[in-house]
This record gives sequence, structure tokens and C-alpha cells, in this order.
Amino acid sequence: MNAKRYVGIVMLSLGIAYMVVIGWIAGWSFAATFRSQTLAEVNETVWTLSGPLFWSWVFSVPVGAVIAGVGLLLFVGAKRSHIWIFGVGMLVALSVIALLRDVPHFPPIYGIVGGLILGFFLLILWLWARKRPTLQGSAGTAADLQLAGYVFLMMGMWQACGMAGQRFYPALSSGDPMSPLSLILYLGLGWLFLFLSHYVESRSRLDTPTASP
Repeated sequence: MNAKRYVGIVMLSLGIAYMVVIGWIAGWSFAATFRSQTLAEVNETVWTLSGPLFWSWVFSVPVGAVIAGVGLLLFVGAKRSHIWIFGVGMLVALSVIALLRDVPHFPPIYGIVGGLILGFFLLILWLWARKRPTLQGSAGTAADLQLAGYVFLMMGMWQACGMAGQRFYPALSSGDPMSPLSLILYLGLGWLFLFLSHYVESRSRLDTPTASP
């Protein structure tokens, strides 16, 4: 194994460990603490909002995903320029978006970006429809599963927009907050079907016999 692939495996492992250990496993402690205590009481624990554990958890999945992504690109031997563009681009985007956390809500931007997301989704459907008739067997099944994943993720996006915007509408902000259960189910189903799509596609390639020389 060359050094590039070895570094890729190390970075992939670190990224996964960061997401799983801090983002998910430690997240159970985070949820239990914030659910049962006041902010003043939380700030007396290891989960204080000014402490390293809290901020390590906040950025665990975003940063861990970037590290894992760079590791994967190194492992598969991607072009050096692609690796740099991916890594630096992702970190710049993450940093800029993180700085916008305290920026006041600006409804026009919220609506414009929401419209762009809808437009991208419709363009994906159009490209999918053009490609689907050329696919047969397992490749067609993988594409159908992929479509289901996209649709569920779009449903989740719609639900997330409603939940995030609820408190900015006077007519809705006085009521009980929306339950996040439907959102997590939409997202979970979306990622499940995308995984199944990739799995079916990878299995079909493994099962395809190679031509003898």
C-alpha cells in the first residue's frame, strides 16, 4: 500500500471515529443533559456552552464528514487538485456558513434558496428521466431506489424549512413547536434508499462477468 492510500485510510478512520464517538455516542449524553436541566445547570457540567466538548460535538459531523471525504479521495487515488478543491472548498463553506449562525433572519434569502433547492430537485428528476430508459436489470433497480431516496430527502427538506421558519411567523410561533420525528424519518428513509441504490449498483458490478481475453 502506497503512502497516499495509507494516509487516506487514516483520515477516513479519524473522520468516522469523530462522527460516531463524538457526534452520535456522546450525543446521547448531550441530549439527556440538555433535556433534563436548565441552561444554568448545563453550564455547570462538562457540556457547558463555552467548553470544548460542546463545540467538539457541534462540529463533529460536519468536520468529520470532510475529513472522511478527503480520506476517501486519497484512498481511491483522486487527482491532487480534486482533493485540494474538495477539502479547502468544504472547510471554507463550513466556516462561512458557521459564521452566519448569529446573522438575523432574512426571509428573501430563505425563500430564494428554497426555490433553488426545488429547482435543483426538478432538474435532477429531468436528468434521471432521460437516463432511466437506458438502464436495465440491476442498474435500473438502483436508479429506482435512488429516485426514492431523492424524493424522501426532498420531503425532509420541506419539513425542515417549515420547522426552521415556524418561530418567525407570528401566527405559528405562539403554538407548540413541530415534532422533529417526521423530519428524521424522512431523512432516514432518504439515506436508506440512497444506500440501497449504491449497494445494488455495486453488487451488480461484482456479479457482471468480465470478458475473457
